[in-house]
Amino acid sequence: MVGGDGFEARVGPLLEPLRRFLVRRTDPDTAEDVLAETLLVLWRRRDELPAGDGALPWAYGVARLCLANADRSERRRRRLAARVASVDRPPTSTAATDHGDAGDPRADLVGPALAALPATDAEVLRLWAWEELAPREIAVVLGTTPNAVSSRLVRARTRLAAELARHGDAGAGHGGGTGEDR
Repeated sequence: MVGGDGFEARVGPLLEPLRRFLVRRTDPDTAEDVLAETLLVLWRRRDELPAGDGALPWAYGVARLCLANADRSERRRRRLAARVASVDRPPTSTAATDHGDAGDPRADLVGPALAALPATDAEVLRLWAWEELAPREIAVVLGTTPNAVSSRLVRARTRLAAELARHGDAGAGHGGGTGEDR
């Protein structure tokens, strides 16, 4: 690879300080994921990487932004997971009734919205929300790559949001419905 040796020589000394920087700010698994993302950004921006003593602070800045992105993603994942899990739980779970979510009118929308999604989208969302698997773990389950899972999750969440909006709009004018249209 062209320029690979120079990059490794410049980034090699930064690796352990970056790892320690991240481990002090998050759990070890997230730290490793964010470190990988940070190294990818450093590779992509290798021409901007300062020489000498300026490299580590610059790399810390990149790592801090990558960690902030991971934190935002995790918060979004938790919100959606809670929403999906509160409605369309596996039959053996009683958490929805334990927490009083069964009376939430929005909860009635998630089941039909999930059912309207392609099976692959629904499965990736369920693995992510119910089983609380990370994309790299879902990749093992589905026999694909973590990048493919991340892309599928983005598309599936977008489709789920569209279905929730569609079901919400359709359900708004039915006044509760009688179930006769099924």
